[in-house]
Amino acid sequence: MAPSVSEIQEQPAAPKVDVIQQIKGTVKKEVPLPPAPARARLDKAGIDYREGYPFYPEKPKYKQEVAEIRAEDRSYVDPGTRADPEKKALFGAAKEVKNLTRHIGTEIVGLQLKDLNDKQKDELALLIAERTVVFFRDQDISPQEQRKLGEHYGVIEVHPQAPQVTGVPGVSLIWDEAQKHLGDPKRANYLTGRNFRLAYPSGSFGWHTDLVHEPYPPGVTHLHQDSVPEVGGDTLWASGYSAYDKLSPTFRKLLDGLNGIYRSAHQYLDKENPDAPPSFVERVHPLVRTHPVTGWKSLFVNRSMTVGIEGLDKAESDAILNYLYDVYERNVDIQLRWHWTPGTSALWDNRISIHTVSWDYEGEFGRHGTRVSSLAEKPFFDPSSKSRREALGLGP
Repeated sequence: MAPSVSEIQEQPAAPKVDVIQQIKGTVKKEVPLPPAPARARLDKAGIDYREGYPFYPEKPKYKQEVAEIRAEDRSYVDPGTRADPEKKALFGAAKEVKNLTRHIGTEIVGLQLKDLNDKQKDELALLIAERTVVFFRDQDISPQEQRKLGEHYGVIEVHPQAPQVTGVPGVSLIWDEAQKHLGDPKRANYLTGRNFRLAYPSGSFGWHTDLVHEPYPPGVTHLHQDSVPEVGGDTLWASGYSAYDKLSPTFRKLLDGLNGIYRSAHQYLDKENPDAPPSFVERVHPLVRTHPVTGWKSLFVNRSMTVGIEGLDKAESDAILNYLYDVYERNVDIQLRWHWTPGTSALWDNRISIHTVSWDYEGEFGRHGTRVSSLAEKPFFDPSSKSRREALGLGP
């Protein structure tokens, strides 16, 4: 039986293991220099990008190796469980707090993330758990400070092959130029051949949740964009709480307790059958998960990485999943579209959301950002948990 919310909250926090020394890889000098705003930020942070940028981890060869990364048993206490429900320390220090839609998204004005104290960080965790994604413009934050903030929210995910800021493992890059030099011809060809008609692979629109193949997927993810197009390049998020609430009560009962099958973004060789073509790492998680802070149920599926429902035939699974994807992706009232300005940070909860990027800028301006993902609890479903609207008394 899955643990209850209270049982999850009472577990002692695991020590945050420093994984820097475990990372092997190299820098590549043939990658073009990052955009000017990014260079200014890196210079200020004391990061020497001129001698090789970014850092490329040594890619694991076998999917069994990837499956064991960060797979050790550990407990987790979400900082939001310690927070003042009224968030007085956080809200009291802000110039303005703006809810951007009724169901998802809040902007906080007048605070610097690097200056938050622990009480404010805990209250921010609670706000993210309630509002899914929180934005801060005009942030003066280095990659090192971004990583330090992420450590408050959990063990930092150090991606086994994503390009990272040189000297700061765990700070991944959102930058197409870095991806083109990964040494993956298929990925490079996709990025080079991307166009208006096919911004994403045919039949896909980019909606996803990060790192769902992990045994302990991320909770809070922090993306800081230092270089963005003046027009275009918006990011969209959708609420998993509200997607679940869109379903009929009977359909919810059908889904509650089912497990989904989730895959990695990258393929690897099989150590037990090395002559076979590369394949994905797969992991089983609840299709509906309970958030440890709010206690609310959230739909936990995404079109890119959810490949089946445990115990169902493929035709049955596909029929249900395709409907759930449509509910999540097509209901614009449970979504938010955010236009970036240089120096903006977004912190969102991967447990309760999907997101995608509008590629309307068509690659004409190089987006450059840094991402830190903080790993959370092993996904669980508590049969006694409620939906968001049920818990808040909002009606059907």
